[in-house]
Amino acid sequence: MPRPRPRRWLPALSALLLACASPVAAGSPAGAARPAAMPSASSPVTGNATWFTGLGSPYGGCGLPQANLDSQDFVALNVFNTPHDYNGYPRPIAASDAARMGIFANGQNCGRYVQVTIGDYCTGVNDGAPNQAFCRNGSWVADAYNGATLTMLVGDSCADGNAWCRDDPYHLDLAQASLNRFAKNGTPVGDMYPNHWNNRHISWQFVSAPGYSGDIKIGFLQGAQVWWPVIAVSHLPNGIHGVQYYDGSTWKNATMDSDMGQAYVIGATATAGRDFRIRVTDANDTLINGGRIYSFSLPSSCGNSCSPAYTGVTYTTS
Repeated sequence: MPRPRPRRWLPALSALLLACASPVAAGSPAGAARPAAMPSASSPVTGNATWFTGLGSPYGGCGLPQANLDSQDFVALNVFNTPHDYNGYPRPIAASDAARMGIFANGQNCGRYVQVTIGDYCTGVNDGAPNQAFCRNGSWVADAYNGATLTMLVGDSCADGNAWCRDDPYHLDLAQASLNRFAKNGTPVGDMYPNHWNNRHISWQFVSAPGYSGDIKIGFLQGAQVWWPVIAVSHLPNGIHGVQYYDGSTWKNATMDSDMGQAYVIGATATAGRDFRIRVTDANDTLINGGRIYSFSLPSSCGNSCSPAYTGVTYTTS
């Protein structure tokens, strides 16, 4: 069943104010509460699966346009874990409210990969209605699609007011176009959706980026400018927990743009400058590539402000 995806966009002034906030510890961007009890999914977990047609505009919940995702097999993770409470709450989730946090983890699981395995089919009603049981008036049964797998990228967030996104901590929302690309014994299933779907059970866990090679990608987001240099970081070997920027004299922690986990507001190497140096921490809070420094500039094509949803840059490393 499709799930709508509301978009969040911080005005340039609000993001600039965030960028001026005091730096915090590496790997723990301001506003990105991450409780110690957060489910890790480092081992397989089981939940319901739904589908959605694609990311919103100008970009999805992790801060990247769909066209710039590393994989078109992507998923959304639950923003909230609030069983039988379907209200909306401010995002990012504050540390004082961390008990409501879902496995999206204020964006800190963005850019990671999950291996998803198809589980049982529901023979009853599985509509995600609030305060109703999953698969009511029916049962979960195995069929020929059980065991089909696909490795997918975390690219979006699910904060909808339904039972899937609130009552099921391990619910995944899967890209609709991916459903028939799940493979069993090396062969895509081809016809699981729509007649054999009904929001099946799945099991899944976080895994390393498959066949990773090369290095990260960096791009300025729509509206980026000298006074609001917001970037998206992608093509990650193990997700992203933070970005640090060099201001000409010291390294500082960048502020995440809302809870879009791959988008950060950085600072230039000089006041009102167009040149930038960053380094990135991964999902283990470790500087990637031994602390490699990435140097780049605001593209001249952006003029006073970047118009496209994403403007990629070339960089040098040291």
